[in-house]
Amino acid sequence: MARFRTRLALLGSAAALTAGALAPAQLAGAQSAAAAADYDWVALGDSYTAGVIQAAGDIFEVPRDGCERTDRSYPQIIHRDLGALFELTDVSCGAATIEDVTFRAQQPIGRSVPGNPDPEAPFAPVPPQSEAVKSGTDVITVGVGGNTLGFGDILFKCLELGQGSGGAGTPCKDELAASVPGRLAKVSRDYDAMLAKLHEKGPHAKILAVGYPTIIPKDTAKCQYNHPHQFLSITPGDLDWLRQDVLEPLNKTIEKSTGTQDAAAFVDLYDSTQNHSVCDAGKWVEGVLDEHNRPALVHPNAKGHQNAADHVTSAILDAVAPKD
Repeated sequence: MARFRTRLALLGSAAALTAGALAPAQLAGAQSAAAAADYDWVALGDSYTAGVIQAAGDIFEVPRDGCERTDRSYPQIIHRDLGALFELTDVSCGAATIEDVTFRAQQPIGRSVPGNPDPEAPFAPVPPQSEAVKSGTDVITVGVGGNTLGFGDILFKCLELGQGSGGAGTPCKDELAASVPGRLAKVSRDYDAMLAKLHEKGPHAKILAVGYPTIIPKDTAKCQYNHPHQFLSITPGDLDWLRQDVLEPLNKTIEKSTGTQDAAAFVDLYDSTQNHSVCDAGKWVEGVLDEHNRPALVHPNAKGHQNAADHVTSAILDAVAPKD
């Protein structure tokens, strides 16, 4: 109960400071809010953190760096709500792997899709995301792992192999299933190394590992074969395989790695998104195309990011609340 009251107090302080920042003297208010920030928060991750797609808002950074952080992604939503308490450094980047977070400079791809490169590409490399973590960082959120698993490559292969199948069979599972255990093992190794690096750079920080939402429903009868706003040519059998043997084990692998680090905690998004998959009417993840026929390539929309913001906000406030 004491912790709950403390979190309410933190929220109340944020609301009061934010209200002050919106007073007539806007510039002075904004400066006061920035000066009053009590905690340093660094947001790391891939496109499921950065936003990337148009259904997750507008790119707000000028000039663009190709990472495609959008204004309705969950770090930006949280920052608007809690910016008076938390100074945010958001270096999440579309297409990032765990190694790009840990130690490797990344060359962003912008909104490039296969066969259609971003007209402003190539972009300059960005530093390893872990460089944004400092000794005084209080909270680190990180959502990454899907690109290390190669989920995008798997998805496109499933689309290719499902063409002309009429929705029958499991052509993708038949070709790729044997590679999945090795892919998951790499995620585990890389995630362990990343958490150790983040703890080394931010020894006092709480690390919040953000999992992936529900993408494919348990009942794949909801998914229409060859529907561009869903999974297009991926067969129902392959969707079942992707959910059970690829995506759910990815979350479990991340959660297990998180449990090896005392400073880390896992933020589950899977359960809260069960009825909001690509194939649900109230979807929080777009399909191959979004409802306006823009490339989405199976990424969360603004509603999905709002749900993530709700859960990550709770975890952040819990991380900084004094413990009984």
